[in-house]
Amino acid sequence: MIFSKKKITTVCTVEQCVKCGTLTKRKFHDGDVLFKESSKCNSCDGFTRIEKIFGETVEQ
Repeated sequence: MIFSKKKITTVCTVEQCVKCGTLTKRKFHDGDVLFKESSKCNSCDGFTRIEKIFGETVEQ
């Protein structure tokens, strides 16, 4: 079709700090697993845990 739109799906990971509760969204990396301790929090000295992994579809 001439006017069909291309759909692109991006996988995202949501991390939440165990200490302060700050949520951050980033692109999915190989090895991401739910409830895995991920990285240091940017707001405090706590560690973040992966809370959600999902896909976002965008039409171009």
